[in-house]
Amino acid sequence: MPKKSGDARTKLLDAAVEIVREQGFSATSVDQLCKKAGVTKGAFFHHFASKEALGAAAADYWTETSSNLFMEADYNRHDDPLDRYLGYLDFRDEIATGEVAEFTCYAGTSLQECYGSSDAIRDAAYQSIAGHSARLADDLDQAIAKYGAPEGVTGLSLGLYTQAVLQGAFILAKGQGDAAPVHDAIAHLRRYILMLFGQAGSGEI
Repeated sequence: MPKKSGDARTKLLDAAVEIVREQGFSATSVDQLCKKAGVTKGAFFHHFASKEALGAAAADYWTETSSNLFMEADYNRHDDPLDRYLGYLDFRDEIATGEVAEFTCYAGTSLQECYGSSDAIRDAAYQSIAGHSARLADDLDQAIAKYGAPEGVTGLSLGLYTQAVLQGAFILAKGQGDAAPVHDAIAHLRRYILMLFGQAGSGEI
């Protein structure tokens, strides 16, 4: 997802996003990051005080670059808010291809590993996931207003639930070594959302 750039800082952020998704944060060394980025260790410490500082900054970078991908996707052009959300699910299904590390989430990977060992990485990674949920919440709140939903259901709660499903599916994909659990989880989530909004007989499922 991230776009390559010529400066050392961005190269290091790109390297962190790629390598951490492949092998985790703890297993990733500063030497590996520098080699992948094609920069010196001096350049690393010029931009980041520590590997932990890079890990937290990479979560923010992941938020920025992945947000651009989703904001530019075609599903945003739908007029109906439920169609936009369903289009989002379809898009997530579409991009879950290739090696597992290529479609799983940097924020989810680093949050799961570092939640007890690094406050900085935990907080940055969680804000990445929560912020993505909040963007989904806008469409979901509009869908609730249009179609109705059970008492207590909010756009934000559904946005967070969406991320819980996806992040859990990424863990299963890592266990199985392929994207099948992600596709299955998205299909089940789509069915649930259609039933929640009383659209189960619309021909969508």
